[in-house]
Formats: sequence, structure tokens, C-alpha cells
Amino acid sequence: MTAPGTEPRLALDPARTALVLVDLMDRIVALPLEPHKGTEVLTRAEELATSFRSAGAPVVLIRVERPGIAEQPPGSSLAAGLAAEGDIEIVKRTIGGFQDTGLHERLRERGVTTLVFGGIATNLGVESTARAGGDLGYDLVFVEDAMAAFTAAEHEASVRLDFPRLGTVGRAQDVRFAKG
Repeated sequence: MTAPGTEPRLALDPARTALVLVDLMDRIVALPLEPHKGTEVLTRAEELATSFRSAGAPVVLIRVERPGIAEQPPGSSLAAGLAAEGDIEIVKRTIGGFQDTGLHERLRERGVTTLVFGGIATNLGVESTARAGGDLGYDLVFVEDAMAAFTAAEHEASVRLDFPRLGTVGRAQDVRFAKG
């Protein structure tokens, strides 16, 4: 946490940073998740998205579609009210959001070098997308309280063991844009 009167721990450049939100779809948000409820993750994600849009930074919304079926299960759209005009919407058919989606190219066109992550599930879609992003050269930031997993142990393993090796871990209140 940031102490009163000090600079936020994560001072990001809005011209080079994108928010990446993974699988915030009604059917996934409604699952029993830990250590944060899906509705809590969604609320924090919406707050982050508003902050990013206000700063002129891109918001990427990734959702999964099951391959090889004619009709997706109910609740497969992004959560109502999450998307806004100008957001980058990506449909993935694998665990991660980069494989065959054009996401890397769309981010590079915008000059993005840093990705800030939230979503569900921490150790699956979020971590898989982040690892691919790291392999592509992006700097990674993980917003611990804007993601959840099927168990607290899975979430904690990613947040405490894996993510610190890949990038910076913080909380939603730590995410701010650099002044000037």
C-alpha cells in the first residue's frame, strides 16, 4: 500500500500502458471464486477501466469462446456495462489471449509496452496471457485484487510465487498514472 503523502508505487505512462482484463463474462464472474468474489473483481476491473479510459490509455477486454461448437453457452458475452467505445475486444479460443488473436499487433500499433492485468482465473487465463506478453517483451503489472481463481491456493501461488518473477504485483489502489 502507498503511504499518505508519498508517490504511488505504480506510476504508469498512459501513452505506453494498456489495461488487459481477461474473461470477465457473466458465466465466469458468477462462479464460486477465491479469494475475491467475481463481483468484487468485476467492480475493481470497471474502476480500473474508467481510470485508464480517462487517462487515454487503452483497455483490452478478452473473452473466451469454446472452439468447435455452433453456439456459445449462456453468459459468454462480456459482463454488461464493461465495454466502452474505443476498447480493444479480443476473442480467444485458447487459455491465453495472444494466440491467433492479433492482440500483439493491435498493442504495438498503439505503442504499448506495459500491460496491467486483471481478470479470471488468476492462474489460467490471466497468467497464460501474461506469460505470452512477457515473452513478447511487454513489462507486466498484476493487480492482485482485480483477479480471482477457483481456489485461494491457486490465486496465491500465482500472485506470491509466479507473478513477482514476471513483473510487478500491486493492488488497484496502487495503480496510478505518472504526472506530466
